[in-house]
Formats: sequence, C-alpha cells, structure tokens
Amino acid sequence: MKKVELKDAKPYEAAGHFGMVALRLQHKETTGVESFWVGLSHFLPGGGAEMSAANFERVYVMISGEMTVITEDKKEIVLRPLDSLYIPAGEKRYLINRTNMPATMLVIASYPKS
Repeated sequence: MKKVELKDAKPYEAAGHFGMVALRLQHKETTGVESFWVGLSHFLPGGGAEMSAANFERVYVMISGEMTVITEDKKEIVLRPLDSLYIPAGEKRYLINRTNMPATMLVIASYPKS
C-alpha cells in the first residue's frame, strides 16, 4: 500500500489543456500502480481541454463545480458533482468550464496499450 497525501501530489502538464492545473495522485512514477493512473484536475472559469482523443480509456468524476464535455458530433454533456463519464480509447472530446466558479475533476485512466 502507498498513501499519497494531497500536499505531496505533484503537478503535471496535460497536453492540450488550458486554464487548468493537474495533480498526479496515483501513477507508475509515484506509487507504482501498473494498470491505470489517477489525476486531480482543477479548472478555472473558461478552462478546459482542446478537442482530442487519447489511445487509452478514461473516466471523469466531477468532485465540485461543473464541466461541459462536447463530443465530436457536437453533443453536450454537463457533468456536476459526483456525475461520472466513461470515454473509450479513440473517442474525441472537448472540455470547457462555462461557469464563473472553479471546477475539480478526478481523472482515472488506463495506460496506453503497447
């Protein structure tokens, strides 16, 4: 077992994201977890992520605030506290915080298949 206290979580750069700070909670590099990683993302008002896909599965769990997820076909999904969303590998999405309050999201993702 390996506990990670929030005060010890390290920020990391998430490609294609803006107005956001990401913290690595569980990861190969921090705790040795091998199948998935867990991050905590804090989005400022107007913050989000560009339309893109990843080559791994992701689950978003809203902790606080509200985020809008826009699919490639322009469908909008609003996530509020304790809502969750599964995104399969290869599926594109755009993220935006359209509110005037910060939003916090837990991100759980598998590692890319090699």
